[in-house]
Amino acid sequence: MKSVDYIIKADYLLTMEGDLSVIRDGAVAVTGSVITDAGTFKDISLKYTSEKIFDGNNKVVFPGLINTHSHAAMVYFRGIADDLPLQAWLEQHIWPNEMKWLSSEFVADAVELACLEMLHAGVTTYSDMYFYQQAAGKKLEEIGMRGVLGSGIIDFPWRDVAQTPEDYFTNCEALIKEWKGHELVTPCVAPHATFTCSPDKYIRAKELADKYDVPMHTHLAETQYEVAECQKRFGKTPVEHLDSIGFLSERVSAAHCVWLTDREIEILAEKKVGVAHCIESNLKLASGIAPLPKMLKAGVRVALGTDGAASNNDLSILGEMSTTAKVHKGVSLDPTVVNSRTALLMATRNGAEILGLGDKTGSIKPGKKADIVIANLDKPHLTPLYDIYSHITYCMRACDVETVMVNGKIVVDKGRATTLDEAKVISRAKAWRDKIQAP
Repeated sequence: MKSVDYIIKADYLLTMEGDLSVIRDGAVAVTGSVITDAGTFKDISLKYTSEKIFDGNNKVVFPGLINTHSHAAMVYFRGIADDLPLQAWLEQHIWPNEMKWLSSEFVADAVELACLEMLHAGVTTYSDMYFYQQAAGKKLEEIGMRGVLGSGIIDFPWRDVAQTPEDYFTNCEALIKEWKGHELVTPCVAPHATFTCSPDKYIRAKELADKYDVPMHTHLAETQYEVAECQKRFGKTPVEHLDSIGFLSERVSAAHCVWLTDREIEILAEKKVGVAHCIESNLKLASGIAPLPKMLKAGVRVALGTDGAASNNDLSILGEMSTTAKVHKGVSLDPTVVNSRTALLMATRNGAEILGLGDKTGSIKPGKKADIVIANLDKPHLTPLYDIYSHITYCMRACDVETVMVNGKIVVDKGRATTLDEAKVISRAKAWRDKIQAP
């Protein structure tokens, strides 16, 4: 028999491959950073041996969850301004605080808290749009979490991030050169939105991404205000506008996509644009509800995102799954839309694919990276169990996540982070809170 580093047993194994079938009494073999094999424990135990075997009694194993849109460092602004429309929230509260506090130190410290929260909730990969991403990359490397780090591009100078708009492209290219090809960190070009980025910025962003073969990320059609401004400035809706300047492609993941026409949905499908559906942030900011069932029916690739914790107010993809499935049933008056299997597929394989990481993560398959979650099913709110997909989507909570592996490394063990000092991370966050709220 071949020796492997880990054998992970489970009463239920969800690989998120093929027909999404459930493997009862399953197991995953892991060697180094890679999944060696997956199947029933009976079959795996006949082929492999390991000194480290995870007991699978009352456990479910599934791929690491993927958060396809966040502003991780904004976790330090969690709860600083709530119950406001997006533009007032941004212009009167968030942007002024960012102008005052944003720095590489702020981002490095805040990213630790964000990663700690996400790992505890089974999120092994996140896609981000922010500044000082070199600092974030170093933290991801230390923590051992996977991330797609988008370097923000806007039209106007921003503190010492950019003295001129040209600096955004300089910063972005430096990020790409530093991190491209890294095991965990994927650099990304991230023009902010149609109301903060002129067409030439979008065109240059695409040229930069094409030059280095990296992904692109942007906000798109999030609010009625954004749509109205785009029509006023360019005579087109946001999707039509970006399509007309040649920006849209399979390389793009677009956050929100709330206010779409039927033709815009067709364009997104035709151009193979990925959509990060951020339903809880959209609900909380009263931005609207994206036409998810229409997008899925049209063949648009849709995954899940939390947005920043300043507008959500958490970073749990488990929560997004439950809210997404329930809200769209209620809005459409159809209990069959966004079923539990679709919800978990959006949270795993779909997420990896729209970020350009489908060959690395998003499912449990030999040759892919070992990004794996083990959750404990021996809980009152998970009992009795008839349908494991239903339980994960409608019942599971972050506290049920017991063990998390990223790239073959255990980063959460029995509910405790192994690469972060949780007490220090939380204490540091409270110290920043005291500075931010000081008169």
